[in-house]
Amino acid sequence: MTDAARRVLDATGVGLRWEVHDVGWPALERTGRPLPPEVVESVRKNGVALKGPVSTPAEAGKFRSVNIALRNALGLFAQIRPCASRPGPHRPTPGVDLVVIRDTTEDLYAGVELQSRSPAAAELLRALARHRLDRYGEDGQYPIPEDAGFSLKFLSPAACRRIAAFAFDYARRSGRGKVTAVHKATVMRCTDGLFLEAAAEEAARHPEIEFDKRLVDNLCERLVRRASDYDVLLLPNMYGDILADLAAGLVGGVGVVPGANYGPDVAMFEAAHGTAPKHAGANRANPTAAILSGLMLLEHLGERRAAARVAAAVEAVLAEGLVTYDLTADRSQRSALGTIEFTDEVIARL
Repeated sequence: MTDAARRVLDATGVGLRWEVHDVGWPALERTGRPLPPEVVESVRKNGVALKGPVSTPAEAGKFRSVNIALRNALGLFAQIRPCASRPGPHRPTPGVDLVVIRDTTEDLYAGVELQSRSPAAAELLRALARHRLDRYGEDGQYPIPEDAGFSLKFLSPAACRRIAAFAFDYARRSGRGKVTAVHKATVMRCTDGLFLEAAAEEAARHPEIEFDKRLVDNLCERLVRRASDYDVLLLPNMYGDILADLAAGLVGGVGVVPGANYGPDVAMFEAAHGTAPKHAGANRANPTAAILSGLMLLEHLGERRAAARVAAAVEAVLAEGLVTYDLTADRSQRSALGTIEFTDEVIARL
């Protein structure tokens, strides 16, 4: 799929030069590491990257996730997932054109966990018991099983302000008029409350942009019924990961949704979906999301005319019903194009 995206970008005539690196299994077999240091250095040097979907080999042991390791190493704190309805046999919900923006550094997905019965977990239990007693008294306590596992949710003021500023700046630069902060501050006042406070403070600096706030569970229901009411969604890490897939489902699935990760000095573009090893090398997988991620890369480089041409070419192919198997009405391979053939159709329209 990454080859497909590169072919399309090269066909625009922009004149990109590529440095190609392996991560995941190929890198592990060649270097003994799923993420060799030269990969990080290459991205840092160039300031921009197009990344294919990658699985982290369980045997590697060094990283929980190559994706997370890349974000941490490069300071990629903000992720964008544009979800827009495009015509085609995949039957998207009409009128959807929203952008999901989430922080990728904190929250439960930071993976700060404690094993049951560990000394740290025991100390945490004692601290929680003291907290409940101080706050609610004897009647307000509730038992926490001693063999429980713990995942710690943390949000810092600095990270909340940073992602909020990013979201409002993105809305301003993209001509979008509304930002919705998504939270559960009614229950998690110390974390989601902090996030909501930062979003409201940033909104006050941008009176030209409409601001509202929604509970995450309420927003799920509203997106299914009236997704066209929303424009830019601003979320902490875990809610953003979940809501991005819900929004993708409204427009045809993650196979048609691009993505980007931004840091202070680096931007990395990648499809919203993960890997499907059973389809590797079979000329079957859908390259649409990878191609549209390349479109976002062109916009980032200031090549907006080329990006618009790619968008028009992809939409023309989809509208004609020329799709890979996952976008057909019956998910049949018989009437579907292969990865290469779909890419050829897009390039032909450029």
